[in-house]
Amino acid sequence: MNFFICLILGFCIAALGSITPSFLNLTVVKYSLKNGKKSTFYLIAGYATVLFFQANLGAYLANILMKNSEYITLIQKIGTGILFLLSINFFRIYFTPKKEVKEKEIPKSKSYFYGILMSLLNMMAIPFYFTFISLLIGFKYFEYNMFNAFYFSIGSTIGSFTLYTIYAIVAKNIEHKLTYIATKMDFILGCLTGIVGIGNVIYLFTK
Repeated sequence: MNFFICLILGFCIAALGSITPSFLNLTVVKYSLKNGKKSTFYLIAGYATVLFFQANLGAYLANILMKNSEYITLIQKIGTGILFLLSINFFRIYFTPKKEVKEKEIPKSKSYFYGILMSLLNMMAIPFYFTFISLLIGFKYFEYNMFNAFYFSIGSTIGSFTLYTIYAIVAKNIEHKLTYIATKMDFILGCLTGIVGIGNVIYLFTK
């Protein structure tokens, strides 16, 4: 039973992270339209391979934090500062005129390895898993150990692979909508990180 709980939790959290428009699923959509679904599945497999280890690392770091609660306030202060810096950076990117960048051709034979490389460049994955697993541990929905982290990572791999596969299959129908949303993502992320940062400041001063 514990295996299925960890698997489902991993699947749901990874699906939640993968459904948000990002350069990863935008690449999946464009690559699917250009090279077909079969080659895109190799690209997605590269994503999922890295996400397996990122989920495992996020779970480990969350466990370390929860065991050393005396550092939580310090980490919250550092995290709040980082959130404000991220917010400023997202707004800077959004309001800076963008130069047209020529898209790089990705050879079909190297799809899997490009998937790995692009997933490694996704710096939000580990903090994403770290945050959600910390919440799960805090609410006692998840107990960290090597096996649970492994089951969770399997679930997250299946979840991310499933969502990205859906993007590849329906690519033709969602390309323009996804591209439009993606152009607004920097502004949305700037607002979200700013709001969370302000919320953290209020929490730190009132607790």
